[in-house]
Amino acid sequence: MSTHSSSELLPAHQRRSNSILSASSRKAWEDDDNGRRLSSSSSGRLDTAQGHTELKTKVDNFDDNDQIISIEARESGKRVAGTTPDSGLWPSIKRFLSASCRTRQTVSAQKDQDVFIKTTIRELIVFILFLIILCIVTFSMISPTMFIFTQVMRELFTDQPLASDTILKFNDISNMNEFWQFMEGPFLRGLYWEDWYNAQNLTNQQKGFIYYENKILGLPQLRQLRVRNDSCRVPDDFINSIHNCFAEYSESNEDHEPFGLKLGSAWNYQPSQQLDGMTTWGKLGYFYSGGGFVQLLNRTRDQGKQAIDMLKNNLWTDRATRAVFIDFTVYNTNVNLFCIVRLMIEFPATGGLIASSNVRTVKLLRYVTPYDQFVMVCEVIFCIFIFYYVIEEIIEIKVMKWKYLKNIWNYLDIVIIILSATTIAFNVYRTLTVQYNLEQLLRYPNQYPAKFEFLAHWQSQFNYIIAVVVFFSWMKIFKYISFNRTMTQLTSTLGRCTKDILGFAIMFFIIFFAYAQLAYLAFGNQVRDFSTFHDCIYTLFRIILGDFNFSEIERSNRVLGPIFFISYVFFVFFVLLNMFLAIINDTYTEVKTEIMEKDARYEIADYIKKHYSSFMHKLLLKKDRVVDQTAALKLAHPDDNSKVDYDEWRSEDKDRDPVGMEMDAVIAKYDLDGDPVHDEQERSKAAADLQAFRIKLDDGNRTSLSKASKKISRKSSPSDIDSLRDTDSYVSVAEFNKLEERTQTLELMIQNVGKKIDCIVTNLKDIGYQNRSAGTSTKSSTHTSLASSAQSLQDRI
Repeated sequence: MSTHSSSELLPAHQRRSNSILSASSRKAWEDDDNGRRLSSSSSGRLDTAQGHTELKTKVDNFDDNDQIISIEARESGKRVAGTTPDSGLWPSIKRFLSASCRTRQTVSAQKDQDVFIKTTIRELIVFILFLIILCIVTFSMISPTMFIFTQVMRELFTDQPLASDTILKFNDISNMNEFWQFMEGPFLRGLYWEDWYNAQNLTNQQKGFIYYENKILGLPQLRQLRVRNDSCRVPDDFINSIHNCFAEYSESNEDHEPFGLKLGSAWNYQPSQQLDGMTTWGKLGYFYSGGGFVQLLNRTRDQGKQAIDMLKNNLWTDRATRAVFIDFTVYNTNVNLFCIVRLMIEFPATGGLIASSNVRTVKLLRYVTPYDQFVMVCEVIFCIFIFYYVIEEIIEIKVMKWKYLKNIWNYLDIVIIILSATTIAFNVYRTLTVQYNLEQLLRYPNQYPAKFEFLAHWQSQFNYIIAVVVFFSWMKIFKYISFNRTMTQLTSTLGRCTKDILGFAIMFFIIFFAYAQLAYLAFGNQVRDFSTFHDCIYTLFRIILGDFNFSEIERSNRVLGPIFFISYVFFVFFVLLNMFLAIINDTYTEVKTEIMEKDARYEIADYIKKHYSSFMHKLLLKKDRVVDQTAALKLAHPDDNSKVDYDEWRSEDKDRDPVGMEMDAVIAKYDLDGDPVHDEQERSKAAADLQAFRIKLDDGNRTSLSKASKKISRKSSPSDIDSLRDTDSYVSVAEFNKLEERTQTLELMIQNVGKKIDCIVTNLKDIGYQNRSAGTSTKSSTHTSLASSAQSLQDRI
């Protein structure tokens, strides 16, 4: 074998041109898993199989010192001079936004299923990221510590006995005497902690903490609401014996006049604007205003007891009292939590007392710890997501016009965006307001910080709203996975039976509300579960679920009670409820039958399987080419200088790579010094890389085959294989041999075609070399020769 390759005989500028093209071919060899075939020749022409980019090398002959190689790139007939006509920052941004904001509703599944599936997967991935950020932001506001804090504060005031000789607690208060026992006993003991368990007194700096840990902010507050004496009219029959009448509470019946001592805020009314108070919904169903008669309690137990004794001795509560609120706020710096406590005692017009408590634990100082800073970053990302979805909805409205309103998922998107925007606005407002109120609290420490009650209330509403956002966001996942055939059955069933369910619902609620009114009128004055109309509705729903108290209904009326219960259970539970289930069951059967009869839809699972199979196929092709290149490297005989030139390596690999396109890429990749000859170092590097790549492919294929064999072994059994052999689709040995013979014949034909193409390419090289050596050929004649050769190649094939 000759020690000098034909490439060494070429002019210097031609070898540099081939080197440039070999470098371009290197990418094609490495990206062979895309199935691209690159034909590379010494004339400098390189075409991809997709036809997107055509590179043409022009070699202009100047003198030896002024040889220049120019490479022009043409893409789809567009002239390229460093940039394309649609290049630049703004067109790139427009293309990026167009691709990013493209949704399933703006892409037609009938025109291009692959694009539709890709868009669905992209939307699902983006939405999952949004859901993760939303959950991080949401769950960062709630922790088990909040529940513990709430329970500790509630039990301190509501689970302590009123006195040592009674077992009555706060929730058991039923008269004014017990109310004042609570104020003088458990309330004072729970509010003021002034000594240790060993009777050692606390210092002034240590006082003002509940449980020694929770700092009382400002001063505790007692607030009373009263009604006027003339708020109701005494009937004429009793006008001589009854002189006073105090109606039920309403803002119109409120008494704003001073009473009792008529000195100080405890005996003079203050409006809600002055107190920064809020309307409160009581247990009796009344909405109490934020104003009232207010008494602040000082920081020590003795001063607090004096204030309570003064109110008790001067009849601060009487027949006109309708509600008393006990409010205070504490802050625990150990866990960075605020606890706003409200103990409410309602005085109904019927007499007696009804006690209730409301303890809210909230996190108002949001960004303190490093984790809080991370949550802040997530909140910023959450805002970006909402902005992105707003743009997405605007694009959908612009594209779909009025059809946008026909898709129910669009309404869910709008609800999520509106609620999310509301939470973002409140989050900003809360951050600014908390900082302002802390400054006011430090400036005026001897006031009740009413604003924290306001913030705690709206923080609770914020938690409810963000919980709804999380719920709807999880439900929105069905929008993307409903493209699957199995999930389509659920959505199609619910959609198709909507009319039947609405018709059934009308009949159901007619009967249901009839029973609710019957229960309210018959048992409302004796049975607690039927004492109000909405309690009747809840109780009847509980009976459907099996939660009821039959003995209490029977005690109320031994005749009507059992008749009501048995008839309700029979008609509603046994008849109507089973009709509802029958409607859904029949519709589901119809939908499932129709889906099975229809042609198979192209689903996300099909798309994934398709690309996975393509990837595995290309992976195996990669392995085959690595084996071929390794074999060629071993069989090539190095010359006296332990070097392998192009012709030696090419001759060993021509059967595996007839055109030589992959070999050019390999030679260019490992040609470190720029000449077309590979020395010992370059051959060693090529062999090492090929061996490493082969091992990597073997490991991947072994893992894939192992998983596939396990899957087959789980799903198949000997009986399954035997049954398969008995079927008509089993291929006999004779048929298999015949197919194998045809396959071998086809391979030989393809190999012959490859050899002929190789001969033509070699002839083209010789023609090009002769023309350049003689100096008589021009660029136009070269192109003409190439065109004729290509046409001849096409005819021979």
